[in-house]
Amino acid sequence: MSTKTVWITGASSGIGREFARRYARLGFRLILTARRRDRLETLAAELRAKHGTLCRIVPADLAQDAQVTALCEALADERIDLFINNAGFGVCGSYLETDDAREEEMIRVNVEAMARLFRFAVRRMHAAGGGTILNVASSAGLLPGGPYMAGYYASKAYVVSLTRGVAEELREQHSPVYVCALCPGPVDTEFNDRADVVFALKGITPELCVEEAMRGMLRRKTIIVPSTLMRLATTAQKLVPTPLLMPILAHQQKKKLG
Repeated sequence: MSTKTVWITGASSGIGREFARRYARLGFRLILTARRRDRLETLAAELRAKHGTLCRIVPADLAQDAQVTALCEALADERIDLFINNAGFGVCGSYLETDDAREEEMIRVNVEAMARLFRFAVRRMHAAGGGTILNVASSAGLLPGGPYMAGYYASKAYVVSLTRGVAEELREQHSPVYVCALCPGPVDTEFNDRADVVFALKGITPELCVEEAMRGMLRRKTIIVPSTLMRLATTAQKLVPTPLLMPILAHQQKKKLG
């Protein structure tokens, strides 16, 4: 029986790195993508030493369209069984004041590159006879908006909506491909530093996030929300009218500015 292959973007830290460690323990071959080659090489060396994992490193800056194209070309002959579409980051602050370049970079990574890689993987998997794709969104994508992180919330709402829509298409077409979206709340990763925020709520560990993601995939869920507390919160917010909910969200978001 051939070894199955997992491709992970944003693999050098946080949730992506924990997915790599988890699937290495399970005996999968890994394709690791992130901006920082040195971190990928360090991770690959760790996984080879601990588990004898076969790792292929394919660095790419997903904010650069040419590098996204080159990444797809580099993987054109790969048989990918599971794709963890994880790369992304957030920008926090008033939309009147946030940096234009950072906002635009975020949209290129969270929306444009995410969609291109999703499309690349799902079409190849469908043609190959099967596969699984986990798009990493956020609980932010389940809310009607996010004052003071407006662009980030909108980008993750896109991920959730796209995943739901494609999942239904695949079901109706009896495709052998299963797709889902992971929607965590705060997770203790480098996301906080890159977005320059301090979360008002205590985050869960990347280990717990990945554990619950894998459990959700086994149950073939379309939307996976890790942690009981966050599942209760996302359910409860549906009961609050949007005009009342938005000021509450604004208050919570302003706490993140520190």
